[in-house]
Amino acid sequence: MIVTILAEYTWSGQRGAVTIAAKIPWLNGVSRAQRWLVGVSGGADSVALLHLLVAEGFGNLVVCHLNHGLRGRASTEDARFVGRLAKRLNVDFELGKADVAFRMAVRGESLETSARHARHDFFGDCVRKHGGAQVLLAHHADDQAETVLWNLMRGSQGLKGMRAHQRITTEAGTVIQLVRPLLGLRHAELVEWLRERKIPWREDASNGEPIAVRNRLRNEVFPLLAEISKRDLVPTLVRGAADGQELDEFFKWSLEQAQVLDPQGRLHLPKLRSLPLALQRAALWKFLSDHQVVSADRALIERCLGLLDLKNPPSVNLPGGGRLRRQAGRLWIA
Repeated sequence: MIVTILAEYTWSGQRGAVTIAAKIPWLNGVSRAQRWLVGVSGGADSVALLHLLVAEGFGNLVVCHLNHGLRGRASTEDARFVGRLAKRLNVDFELGKADVAFRMAVRGESLETSARHARHDFFGDCVRKHGGAQVLLAHHADDQAETVLWNLMRGSQGLKGMRAHQRITTEAGTVIQLVRPLLGLRHAELVEWLRERKIPWREDASNGEPIAVRNRLRNEVFPLLAEISKRDLVPTLVRGAADGQELDEFFKWSLEQAQVLDPQGRLHLPKLRSLPLALQRAALWKFLSDHQVVSADRALIERCLGLLDLKNPPSVNLPGGGRLRRQAGRLWIA
């Protein structure tokens, strides 16, 4: 069941916004007048983000809500709630609908992957319609910690979390920039901020059910780890993600100096072979990531490293049906 929390609505404007805004460095120096798209599900985090933006003087907003078609009437009520919220705050509203269950069946994707791709496609549609290629999302520190832990469990290279700024290309070829201003805030801070101002949001009861990876991490794994370690692991994992991003920047700089790509954007095998093993792995991971190859875990990188040896087969199968091929001293995706 989904219920609306704090049904009595009182918008209190700027009151108290400065305190929480001071924890969002992204707000410093960004234009309040330019067009910003905001992903709003109706949950506490995205509702808080929208209200914070309005309180901070962002007046050219487009609220983007995608009905995933997964919860029947509850999904419809979410959409209505967000539509009314946008009208109340006097900002534009864009509603989309996707059949995520059908997409899962056709493409063999997980629920989370299929829903994420559907959202990205929807955001691309909103960018083409409204302009403003930057989409603001309400991911916070707890989401970041869950992402880091899950990526470690999947075998990704290093401590990988969400980026504060992430450039993606949708399946339709639209380039959008995802911006996550709230990564330095905890979910509990956002909820407290809303409750103090009697601002309502929609609570998805399925968040408490063990039907998705993130639900189980949030409701089962993190409490157990906290009990065992006697500490809150979220700050530790968030710091680890920040350290990982710094290391990624170092690898990126090193690869630029090594010039491992040829003029056609292919990996140059002689140069790749001359690098230390850690940089070879980093070069392959970045190359696959730049070509939108999902699930590039450590096992896949090790298989790709095998292409450096001419005695091995000349191609490696990639998630999604492509192949990394070796020919004439180059690696590219076919």
